[in-house]
Formats: sequence, C-alpha cells, structure tokens
Amino acid sequence: MDHAAVLARYDRQMRQGARPDGPGVRVERDGPVVRQTGPAHAWNGILWSGLGALDADAAIAEQIRYFTGRGLAFEWKAYGHDGPADLPGRLLAAGFTAEPAETLMVADIDDLPLDTPPPDGVTLRPVTDAAGVRLLTKVHDRAFGTDSSRIGRRLLDQLTTTPDEVAAVVAMAGDTPVSGARLELSPGIGFAGLWGGGTVEGWRGKGIYRALIAHRAKIAAERGHRYLQVDASEQSRPVLERLGFAPLTTTTPYVYEPSAR
Repeated sequence: MDHAAVLARYDRQMRQGARPDGPGVRVERDGPVVRQTGPAHAWNGILWSGLGALDADAAIAEQIRYFTGRGLAFEWKAYGHDGPADLPGRLLAAGFTAEPAETLMVADIDDLPLDTPPPDGVTLRPVTDAAGVRLLTKVHDRAFGTDSSRIGRRLLDQLTTTPDEVAAVVAMAGDTPVSGARLELSPGIGFAGLWGGGTVEGWRGKGIYRALIAHRAKIAAERGHRYLQVDASEQSRPVLERLGFAPLTTTTPYVYEPSAR
C-alpha cells in the first residue's frame, strides 16, 4: 500500500468531500474549514481544515461562534498531519478539551481474511430495526461504560432514511448481546468506516472482534468499496495490525462544550 497516496485519497474523499451521515445533517465548506452540522444528537464538528499560522485562530473562533450560536457542542477532529503544527495547542487555548488520541488505520479489503466465523455459541445478528438498535446500544453501554443513546438514535435515523449507507451487527450468546459494531458506507467512495466493535468483559479475547471485522468487510466488498478505515484505540490497534491494517496518521477529538464555558 502506498501510504501517502491512500492518506491523500482519504483526506479528499472522507474529509474534504464528506457527505451528510443522516437526516437533517448538512456538510458545509466555510473558507478553509469543512464542517458537519445537524440536530443535537447528530455528530457536529469539523471534518477537515486547511489552516496556516496566520488564519488558524480566526478560523477556530469563527467555528466556535457558529456552533455555540446554535447551542451545539461540537468536535474538531484533528489529524496528525493537519496544519499548522501547533493546531492542538491553539484548540486547547480556545477552550477545547482533548479526548484520547487514536490511530487512523486502513486496509485493502482484498488483503483481509473474510472467512472468520464467530466462536462457538455466538451468532451474528444484523441490526435492521429499533429492537436491534436497542440491543446494540445495550451492549455498547456495557462494553464502553458510556451512554450510547445518541449513537442509537443516529443509527435508527440512518436505518430509516438511508439503509444502504449503514450496516450494524450484534453478536449474541443465546439471548444475550455480548458485542456489537457498525459500518458506514457512502456510495461511490473507496472507503467504508468501521465503528464500535465493543465487546463486554468476559467475552473478550475469544475472536468476536475479528469476526465482526470480517462480517463488515464482506458487506463493504459487496457494495463496491476497496478500503476499510478505522480510528483505532491502543487496545484494538495490535489486533488490527495482525489482520493487515496499516497506520496512516493519528486523530484526536477536541471537544467544545458551550455549557462548560
């Protein structure tokens, strides 16, 4: 894989040319910034920026005015190769809070093992309706220790309005959900995105995570996508590397909460 070429393609397709990911959502270009804005339960934030040392602070201030004027918290998704070099410090100085950094990893689907079944006693159930979404959010709450209700609402919106652009799956041990994951797809785009992939304690290390990746990779391949991309945590990065994913850059969410100012 030509890492530089794939990263440039990722920036062009997934960031500069991003498409709305749900009803009521817009992607807008505001000078050197591409942002997504929508309802409060949607993902609101900065997808791409092409900033220099002279215009960065003004652009940051303008995006704060834009989102806070709508009463929205938002995320500035900063990548390791974004400029200027001191962008992270400028965001922190402007009142953003940094969340843990992740690694943008990409794999050519043709290079991935697609015949990885779940372990004995576990079945994979596609998520297609509100009942399936409830199972997914339940397992995410347990796996990540966070409230996944907003993710569930966004997923249900997508399943209802643009079902060809999302797929989700829950791993079931009998009647109990033990893992779940999502796949986001945009027709005509080379990349499909892996999200979620949380497994509850007691079921980790049994191969469920790998089975969920293979399951989603097959869907992406069937819909004409070449690459899978994922923002990998430190826990999932080693597994992904063993499967054939390559690190391209880092990505760090910087979150601005108007209510905290």
